[in-house]
Amino acid sequence: MCSHNPVELDFSRKYDWTHAQQYLRKHQDGLVRRLSHWREEQLARRALQLAGEPLAVLDLPCGAGRFWPMLCEKPDRIILAADNSRDMIATARAAQPIEVVARVDAFRTSAFAIDLDANAVDCVFCIRLLHHVESAEHRLAMLREFNRISRDTAIVSLWVDGNVKAWKRRRLECRRAAGGLDSQNQNRFIVAKPVIEREFSQAGFRVLGRLDFLPGYAMWRTYVLRKES
Repeated sequence: MCSHNPVELDFSRKYDWTHAQQYLRKHQDGLVRRLSHWREEQLARRALQLAGEPLAVLDLPCGAGRFWPMLCEKPDRIILAADNSRDMIATARAAQPIEVVARVDAFRTSAFAIDLDANAVDCVFCIRLLHHVESAEHRLAMLREFNRISRDTAIVSLWVDGNVKAWKRRRLECRRAAGGLDSQNQNRFIVAKPVIEREFSQAGFRVLGRLDFLPGYAMWRTYVLRKES
């Protein structure tokens, strides 16, 4: 198991009980949010298919467990789930169906030092984490840790450039900077596609598939990665 002291990013400290409850409600609130969640599940199923329908999966960060029912659709799948926040894990256990929770082995850990042995799972399933990480050094540290514990694949989502929403966000950031607005609290970042794909290679992965939330419009992209032998 990994024993070095993990990095802790500022954004991760906000996920207390109150924020965990807000996060749970956010993805259930209104038609647009429910449609967004449906689309994310659709992409996740496709990503798992591209990854060869892995039998042992680590959901990290698991958040409020919103992907647990989808991961449980394969009856013989072994599901581990981890988060840096104990309150998130407690929220997930309370919010998801009893029969789903019974299938999931959840524990607290850091994405920088995952408390599992090397090659512990077939696939690391990492949705909505990397877009919080500005530093290439920190992204690489996470990706290398995913490579260490995965026997085969990783599925990750993040914000990428080259679409309408990214162009709008860049314009917004420029206006904020020009207006002297404080950007210290910004905790979501766009990464150029060539940059992140180079980092995947540096971490020991090759790209198996690229799945866009809304091609040409949305920033969200899901990558399916295979561990290089």
